[in-house]
Amino acid sequence: MATFISLFVWTEQGVHNVKDTADRAAKFKQSIQAAGGSVKNIYWTMGRYDGIIIFEAPDDATAAAVMMGGCAQGNVRSETLCAFDENEMMGVLKKIPS
Repeated sequence: MATFISLFVWTEQGVHNVKDTADRAAKFKQSIQAAGGSVKNIYWTMGRYDGIIIFEAPDDATAAAVMMGGCAQGNVRSETLCAFDENEMMGVLKKIPS
């Protein structure tokens, strides 16, 4: 299963509804699970980004669909990165042509 790291920032609507952020996170976890993935963790942060979601999804298309569905609610904008653990990176490196 692929791992993704999603950085999010609240929209004006998201800031206005900030007290609902934990409820929205629970709904997001349910949508990832329904799509065959799982949320490893969600962190709320201070600084450039308002939060980070680390999750697994069966493939890129599933991750994109779930993130787009979450963003369509209007509370956040996101930037999602595909992440490789050490073993996965070793596999990537082996595929580099000599």
